[in-house]
Amino acid sequence: MREASLPPTESPGRDARCRLEATVSQFRAIGTLPAWLAPRAGDTFPQMNILGISAFYHDSASALVSDGRIVAAAQEERFTRIKHDASFPRCAAEYCLDQAGIDVDSLDYVVFYEKPLRTFDRLLETYLAFAPRGFSSFSRAMPLWLTDKLHLKRKIRKGLGGYAGPLVFTEHHEAHAASAFFPSPFAESAVITADGVGEWATASIGRGSGNRLEILSEQHFPHSLGLLYSAFTYYCGFRVNSGEYKLMGLAPYGEPVYRDLILEHVMRLNEDGSVWMDMAYFNYCQGLTMTSSRFHRLFGGKPRHPSDPLEQRHLDLASSVQVVIEEAMLRMCRFARAQTGMNTLCLAGGVALNCVANGQLLRSGVFDDVFVQPAAGDAGGALGAALFVWHHLLAKTRANPAGDTQRGSLLGPAFGRAEIRALLDGEGMSYHHYSEETDLLDVVSQLLSEGNVVGWFQGRMEYGPRALGCRSILADARSAEMQSRLNRKIKYRESFRPFAPSVLREHVNDYFDLDRESPYMTFVADVCPQERRALSEAELQDSTGSDLAKRVAVARSSVPAITHVDCSARVQTVDEERHGRYYRLVKRFHEQTGVPLIVNTSLNIRGEPIVGTPDDACRCFLNTDMDALVLEDAVLLKKEQADLPEAVSQAYRDAFQPD
Repeated sequence: MREASLPPTESPGRDARCRLEATVSQFRAIGTLPAWLAPRAGDTFPQMNILGISAFYHDSASALVSDGRIVAAAQEERFTRIKHDASFPRCAAEYCLDQAGIDVDSLDYVVFYEKPLRTFDRLLETYLAFAPRGFSSFSRAMPLWLTDKLHLKRKIRKGLGGYAGPLVFTEHHEAHAASAFFPSPFAESAVITADGVGEWATASIGRGSGNRLEILSEQHFPHSLGLLYSAFTYYCGFRVNSGEYKLMGLAPYGEPVYRDLILEHVMRLNEDGSVWMDMAYFNYCQGLTMTSSRFHRLFGGKPRHPSDPLEQRHLDLASSVQVVIEEAMLRMCRFARAQTGMNTLCLAGGVALNCVANGQLLRSGVFDDVFVQPAAGDAGGALGAALFVWHHLLAKTRANPAGDTQRGSLLGPAFGRAEIRALLDGEGMSYHHYSEETDLLDVVSQLLSEGNVVGWFQGRMEYGPRALGCRSILADARSAEMQSRLNRKIKYRESFRPFAPSVLREHVNDYFDLDRESPYMTFVADVCPQERRALSEAELQDSTGSDLAKRVAVARSSVPAITHVDCSARVQTVDEERHGRYYRLVKRFHEQTGVPLIVNTSLNIRGEPIVGTPDDACRCFLNTDMDALVLEDAVLLKKEQADLPEAVSQAYRDAFQPD
């Protein structure tokens, strides 16, 4: 990314903000572990354990790497039941240690995914650049910094129950880059990270080779693709750091009529994918909101309140900023290809969760292959930090990366059959036990084919924001009513939200314009023309009208429950190696119905973290309109359970704030 020139000075305080508003490129080589942290000559370790931690912003997590192998990783929210929990990941860390069968004294290094003093420097410089404006925001942030974030070493040691070993702090985008490259199947690759902001960096381009990472260039705050997208998320009435995927799902309902307005007034998009953003349109540097009054005037009104109806301009704004993000990422990727000479790409950072942009990137052919870290957001920083220390700082050889060292991202806790049966018996719940897997799969497949909605709880919990077949709600994609039913009666969320398919890997290109596997649900692809339906005149009118509910209800393909309004789908391929029993379930459904895919959405309601335990799953099952729940070998049918009072179910729903 090159240095961008600034436009003519035209607003008060421009000179004082020059440093903040310039796009900065930094070329440097990443160093090695300081001598005082490196193992001493003669030291021997039967196994080296490195615990990575991300915390105190959003999506706190822990990850454990033992001799370079990813042993465990989980987000704190799955244990505390607080969506996007930012607190110290005490529960997640305890789980990681338990999974490895070690205690805190067996840890050789603990690694935090950011350098807090550099972040503090950014906050101070930002405030000074805008002072006296921004004092309210600054004064609210300072107590947390003065009591917690500037004392991270003490908090980490205390949070881990008195850990006394070495602490390492990586840079935020180093952790993201490591999380993408080291688990990837590539021996060498270009690496791109993009998010809201780390310390100063908001995006980076780098190169990975063997056990080394090199960051070649960075974009710096306040210019940020992630913050640009979050600003439009906020303006359209969704929660920042939580509702961006809603904006992505809303985009196909609109037209990109504001694209030119964004590029002419709000930002400049350079050929290398870097951006310059006019801070007069934003408020995140000095205020408690994302956008300014100038932004509101440009786009026709104040930000939408979450309870207000969506207007056509909101749909068009979502479409417009989505197109801008896709264009920026494509330019950045072309520049990275030229800069690194690599034909493969690894992606991480919150922007990498934009699977629509990822799908566009695949189809562009800029790179021959792309790997997206499934926990691309801040949670993945915990894993990246641990891997960065092992491979790059300690210079440990990276084994042949062929295969999936992310292990399907099934890195969370599992629960034994005896434990589950004890829970069900203790709660007096009715269930059917199947000792033979073939019998279990026959029953569940039949339930799905008859239109039942089934909760599916198997094996280890997923790491990252997607349910990948272990903490999932499953349904028949052939049903034209299923999307509406899932949104209204099970998830309790907006009607426009699409659902993803899990498709047998060997049949993916029978239904989707996708020529490779997508095990982590990180790419959007078009439904193949042969599976699309010709719409009647009435359906055509409904599919383009202002009533979102009617637009959603139009069946556009042979598998309407997973076909979005633009005839696309966020595809997950399933295979025997990664997904085991889940793959065999989809295969059995294919044998019964002739259709090699099912609906897969996360086992939770809106605002609730994905369930972590069998107890969590039972509560979700009993308080929603799910028809059945599968807990390992046990099948629970709703009609056989005692009815809960509506007040109890409403209290359950009210316990989770809409995201």
